[in-house]
Amino acid sequence: MSQIDESALRQLFLDARTHNGWLDGALEDAVLHRLYELLRMGPTASNCQPVRLVFVRSKEAKERLRPALSLGNVDKTMAAPATAIVAWDTKFFEMMSKLAPHSPDAGSRIAAMDPEARRRMGTLSASLQGGYLIVAARALGLDCGPMGGFDAARLDAEFFPDGRCKSLFLVNLGHGDVAKVRPRAPRLDFDEACTIV
Repeated sequence: MSQIDESALRQLFLDARTHNGWLDGALEDAVLHRLYELLRMGPTASNCQPVRLVFVRSKEAKERLRPALSLGNVDKTMAAPATAIVAWDTKFFEMMSKLAPHSPDAGSRIAAMDPEARRRMGTLSASLQGGYLIVAARALGLDCGPMGGFDAARLDAEFFPDGRCKSLFLVNLGHGDVAKVRPRAPRLDFDEACTIV
């Protein structure tokens, strides 16, 4: 595998920012389909693929989302062309016969796991997939505004009333208004965050 060029690194990481303001413009179905086609290729534990996404795009759906949002997240979410609810399927193991045909007992093994270990497997892998969503969106020329400020129980009751899926975080998607981007906050240096052993 070859290294991507500097312009790609700038688009994915170095120049990319968290956006809080949005330009007008819809995100077409084809863009959301392409976004998923890319993010699903990232690795998860045993290829369990537990992420479930709801792309909240219509005005009516945004109004359903509004009551669950923290006050500081309302305006930017209402203005975003789409908001992805990143959730995990608590019964993700039921899809393992499709996802791990090389391991016919994978689903039953995961179902028999300690519930906390199974929850950790599901939430970790779905969170990774949410991270892939951000990188894939940036690769497609979109901006992202990930956030955790919302009432998960209220959101889940509205969008996942059967209780099977549980929300993890939200990601606003679209083309960001660069005039509303705050200065980049500092990052930890290598020696503050990393150890080589």
